[in-house]
Amino acid sequence: MQCTVTWGGAAIDGATGPQSSGMRFDVQTASGHSVAMDGAPEGGGNNTAPRPMELVLAGTGGCTAYDVVLILKRGRQQITGCSVNLTAQRAEVDPKVFTQIHMQFTVTGKGLNPATVERAVALSHEKYCSASIMLAHSVNITHGTTVVDA
Repeated sequence: MQCTVTWGGAAIDGATGPQSSGMRFDVQTASGHSVAMDGAPEGGGNNTAPRPMELVLAGTGGCTAYDVVLILKRGRQQITGCSVNLTAQRAEVDPKVFTQIHMQFTVTGKGLNPATVERAVALSHEKYCSASIMLAHSVNITHGTTVVDA
């Protein structure tokens, strides 16, 4: 896996002089996709894209939600929706790493068994989601599930 991260500088916002040193970065992934990152104005950014740590959190949520959907579909569950709301706390001093992440899953489907959904979430966190398993070595990660019959 690889990607290229390039500082945008003046090419992104058209500014020149001291204002051209913004903190926007463009990412090109090996799979041919792109995403932008930027910083907060107080950090020299222009708030034109998500922060890098927001993308770490989002990627972790995407990784585990992907697993949950796949596990339930393979188990022939009638799943029609899945979302995960992630809430993270960070250390107050640099490097301001995540210290706590809570993932609240909402899984929608017809006749879903809450224990089956909980097991899919647990399997993701214990065996399949490389992002959450990697972060769990240094971050306290908790989760909850809500099952909605649809």
